[in-house]
Amino acid sequence: MSEINLRLNQIQEAGFNKPKPQAYQLDTALQAAVEVAIQLGMPLLITGEPGTGKTQLAYKVAYDLNRNNANFLPNPLVFHTKTTSSSNDLFYQYDAIRHFYDAGLNKQTQQALPPVSQYIELQALGKAIALTMPAAEISRKYLKDPAFTAFTGGSVVLLDEIDKAPRDFPNDILYEIERFAFQIKEDNNTELVKDDAHKIIVIMTSNSEKNLPDAFLRRCVFYHIPFPDEGKLLSILQNHLGANSPYASMDLINIFMEVRRILTKKKPATAELLNWVKMLENRDFLKKSPDDQQKIMRISYSILAKTFDDLQILLAAR
Repeated sequence: MSEINLRLNQIQEAGFNKPKPQAYQLDTALQAAVEVAIQLGMPLLITGEPGTGKTQLAYKVAYDLNRNNANFLPNPLVFHTKTTSSSNDLFYQYDAIRHFYDAGLNKQTQQALPPVSQYIELQALGKAIALTMPAAEISRKYLKDPAFTAFTGGSVVLLDEIDKAPRDFPNDILYEIERFAFQIKEDNNTELVKDDAHKIIVIMTSNSEKNLPDAFLRRCVFYHIPFPDEGKLLSILQNHLGANSPYASMDLINIFMEVRRILTKKKPATAELLNWVKMLENRDFLKKSPDDQQKIMRISYSILAKTFDDLQILLAAR
């Protein structure tokens, strides 16, 4: 019987899904869009195919701004949009169940109930606003992460995949994003307002601008990340694998581009290219015999194809 025979401590993880801002390829047009959004104080809306680096852009911007500004967070504050998201979710969440439970328990023990702030969890935009406020101000009682205790400054806020949210979500957040202020109604309507001394840069990603309201689009700086050409893909591979890596090669890129041409439903993107090449490298693909290379290549299609039909197309084509 076959078995999985791998020494896990000897396996080098690809690691390409982890943010690597220093390797991000920022072209001139995208850099200009980022700078315009920062200068005008407008949200930056980024669209493009899945896997083209929309989310990673926020890490690149935060990384670069932190290098040139000591009072700027090195990583973005991230809000992962859900189909049930509301505008209030951007700022904070209130744990009503725990508060109710503690109130009943403390009534029995006759102990004082903790302050309401203990049941408030700031979310990405709420944290960003609170972090701009002086440490002595009331906003600090809501910042429970020790990493933020002594920090006051600006940050990048990433609102990821906002097209997943309900239709009215984008319009609902416009006013709050422009004001950078919100109230915590459960705590006597305490208001937190951004200090003008610090910048908050909002970057939003979407797989399509078609699902977003016109009023929302008019208030954003927009940029579409096109799929990279072969030369750009080679540069991306060199940045991640090293300029002299034999796996940063046009031969592999040409195979990848052929796969994209064959598959019409779910085309593999840059993220799949990186993982695919890393898998080939882990298997010493280039050192194998032609027969072994063919076997490894067929196994590797499970990285590039995302449906059963697409996988069958690749297996039949090559």
